[in-house]
Amino acid sequence: MLYTSTDTNSPSHRQKLVVWLEQPAVTKFILVIIILNAITLGLATSERIVAATGGLLALFDDVVIVIFVIEMLLKLYAYGWRFFLSAWNIFDLAIVTISLVPASDSLRVLRGLRVIRAMRVLSAVPQMRDVIKALLDAMPGMGAVVILLSIVFYIFAVMATMLYGETFPQWFGSVGASLYSLFQIMTLESWSMGIVRPVMAAHPYAWAFFVPFIICTAFAVLNLFIGLLVNTMQAAVEEEQDAEMERIMGVVSEGNARVQEQLVEIQQQLAALKAQAEDKNGG
Repeated sequence: MLYTSTDTNSPSHRQKLVVWLEQPAVTKFILVIIILNAITLGLATSERIVAATGGLLALFDDVVIVIFVIEMLLKLYAYGWRFFLSAWNIFDLAIVTISLVPASDSLRVLRGLRVIRAMRVLSAVPQMRDVIKALLDAMPGMGAVVILLSIVFYIFAVMATMLYGETFPQWFGSVGASLYSLFQIMTLESWSMGIVRPVMAAHPYAWAFFVPFIICTAFAVLNLFIGLLVNTMQAAVEEEQDAEMERIMGVVSEGNARVQEQLVEIQQQLAALKAQAEDKNGG
């Protein structure tokens, strides 16, 4: 909960509103609206469906915008300036703001951005937030892989330009053209029949250049991205498990402490009863 008050005995209206906004029923309702809106945005691209439904899709779109705006206004009032402490709140606010772009032909490009309202699923589903967090945590390591991949690309692009630039200028006439062609080869999209085999018709040993390039990029360097993401997500899962284990151990320790205190009290009571019994017997 982002908003707290010093007066815990009498919650303020903002605190009550925060509690209401964070109720599972409210969050699930917003999630359902987001999913339905994503579906209707896709349906609105079909002229046949738009004609069949009349103005229902446009009406539902307006209702969704109203719901989103009301949600943002309630959150801004409930959390106050603390609303901006959450990156997900800022993300939602930006998407809702884009949704308010006027539906005019002159702003058709901006209207297309309204489809990103479907990305609110990322902030509404906790599992999706964990995936995005893992992706962001992996960015530093991925940056090093990008630099390594760029160096490999540049070296092979210069070599390809020098080796095959004169024979196939459309693919390797310049370093830029070579970079683009090598990128196509790395994706394995029509790399054999589209580029490599025609090159091998003029340069029979060209396979000795392209095969190592594919191994270095498609099968080696790019797999580092997957490895980094998997390791990051595994570390996040282990961190969450460790936190949950610490919480459980804390609860168990607290329970043990309470049991120990109760045992001490019982022992004291037994000792007092024993002392009273001894006094009576002695009297």
